[in-house]
Parts: sequence; C-alpha cells; structure tokens
Amino acid sequence: MATYDILARGIVHVPEGRQLFHDMTVQENLDLGAFSKQAKKQFRQSLQKVFAMFPRLEERKYQVAGTLSGGEQQMLAIGRGLMSIPKCIMFDEPSLGIAPNLVEQILAVVQQIAHEGITVILVEQEVKKALKISDRGYVIESGRLVMRGKSQELLADPDFQRTYLGL
Repeated sequence: MATYDILARGIVHVPEGRQLFHDMTVQENLDLGAFSKQAKKQFRQSLQKVFAMFPRLEERKYQVAGTLSGGEQQMLAIGRGLMSIPKCIMFDEPSLGIAPNLVEQILAVVQQIAHEGITVILVEQEVKKALKISDRGYVIESGRLVMRGKSQELLADPDFQRTYLGL
C-alpha cells in the first residue's frame, strides 16, 4: 500500500531513531503529522492534546528540532504521530537513546495512549518495562515467533526470565 493509504486507514509508525525533520521547528514537525483530511479538521484539538501530554514541546515550539535533547526529540516524534489521529500506532524502540529518567515518562505516555483506545504495538528493548505496561507479549528471534502470551504470564515464566531477562 502507498504510505498515504496506510495513513488514511489510521495506522501510524513512530520510528526508531525518531526520524524528525531536524532543520525544522517543533511546530513545523507537528504540523507535518496532521497530513490527512481528518487530521487537518482536528488540528487544534490534536495540538492541544500533544502540548498537554508534553508541555516541554509547547515551551519549545519555535526551537529547531535538531537542537532538542534525545528525550525531547522522542516526545516530538510521538507528538507528530498523534497529530495524525491514529487508530493504531507502532512505537519502534521509544526508549532508545534517551536518558533513563525519561524512559519511564515515555513508556507512561505509551500506556496512556493505549488507555485512550488507540491500539499500540510496542517494539522495545526494555523488555521488563514494556511487559509491565502491556497486555500481551511476543518474542521474535531471527524473524520467527518463539514465545507469546499474556504479559504477566511471560514475566512469571522461569524460562522467559532466564532467557530474556537474565534472571
């Protein structure tokens, strides 16, 4: 499918490495997230929601995105995705390259998004933290599904703990 068709179906990807437009401002990056007709109609409400979720972005809306910290850039990447009014959003390694104290905040936002009724697919290196905020977990090795189940069951599984958590 063409990218615009995927977006029209409400599917959004927040990529690993954030993939921001580094020479553009925070506001310009958020504007680009509201590309679809539906998103343009709800632009003001979506922008208010993003700024409520990430007040720091509103403080820095005229700042060039490439000058933000890693955590602020991740907030911007998530905010840009939310501007599209997604039905399903996939986060690819949202904790990668950000300060440990911001990892909890970012994952809390991911959880909040899921509680708002948006389907969330979370690909994350912080396995234990990801499973604590998710309903189900899937372990893929070399492109093959090797383990799956309810998150709490996986966390309690001795084989899973030993193999994937190093316990």
